[in-house]
Amino acid sequence: MIESIPKRFLSTFADNMEAMLEYRKALGFSASKYVYELQNFDRYTADNFPQRNILDREMVTGWLNQHLNKSRKGMIEKAIAIRHLGKYLSAIGKEAYILPDEYVVREPTSFTPYLFSDDELARLFNAADHFKKSETNPLVSKIPPVLFRLIYTCGLRPNEGRKLLRENINLKTGEILLTNTKRKKERVVVMSDDMLALCKRYVGLLDSLKCESNYFFPDKDGNAFGVQKIERMLKKCWCDANPNIAEDKLPNIRVYDLRHRFASAVLCKWLDEKRNLNNKLPYLCAYMGHDKISDTAYYIHILPERLVKSAGVNWNALEEIIPGVIL
Repeated sequence: MIESIPKRFLSTFADNMEAMLEYRKALGFSASKYVYELQNFDRYTADNFPQRNILDREMVTGWLNQHLNKSRKGMIEKAIAIRHLGKYLSAIGKEAYILPDEYVVREPTSFTPYLFSDDELARLFNAADHFKKSETNPLVSKIPPVLFRLIYTCGLRPNEGRKLLRENINLKTGEILLTNTKRKKERVVVMSDDMLALCKRYVGLLDSLKCESNYFFPDKDGNAFGVQKIERMLKKCWCDANPNIAEDKLPNIRVYDLRHRFASAVLCKWLDEKRNLNNKLPYLCAYMGHDKISDTAYYIHILPERLVKSAGVNWNALEEIIPGVIL
């Protein structure tokens, strides 16, 4: 006798929740991202509204109000999950309350991105090329030159670089399949010829060391390099690249700033070529894995003033994407 698989959801919304998760999975998103929050909501509705089959405001706000003592991050995750459910139900023709967008807006970060100049970037990569060797892990000195250049030249998020799997890099075509993305939606980027040649040499080193890790940038235990480790590596390179400046006087930088530099470099190139940024932003948005064009348009905020005043920026059109932009 085959045992039945226990249902994840038990309320009147059970089938719709399962269908919504399958729908998001078909779009390339993680199917399990919101399961925990939806199960919590499922128990709440089963206990308090056992016969109600319409997602209404009373039900949604009642559930959220039960968790007001949670962290802001926790509340946002719940709000995002229930908003997706409302939008899905509405999309399939069912009456549903959709939680307003302002409930899921995250607090802006106070960190200001640092944009490397061409000279600073060159000195940073030169320092990475001369990273101190380690007797316990021969790969330590070889990872920074490749990892930091890959993040910069392909506009990757730091996690997309450090968690990259060897099987997801095509050394014939230069294509990289990114699976460890921020919103669990896969995308493909393509390396430049120079970056591809560097990766080929690096893979030759991995093979010569008989490295059996699935990760392209493995730590000595075979796992992906940790977040703090690559941040420390970058800051070590930054200090080595600026030997005449005391460490506490140097601008604060993060690995993420390499991605910022990529985006600004692309935008500057388009402006130099007199391209219309409003028409080009969707391409950069897709390449960088952003959900919304407004996320990509953010990078215009950090461009030099002389560039954003270029004719390549149609501010009237852009304000429809990011209202009130003034630089």
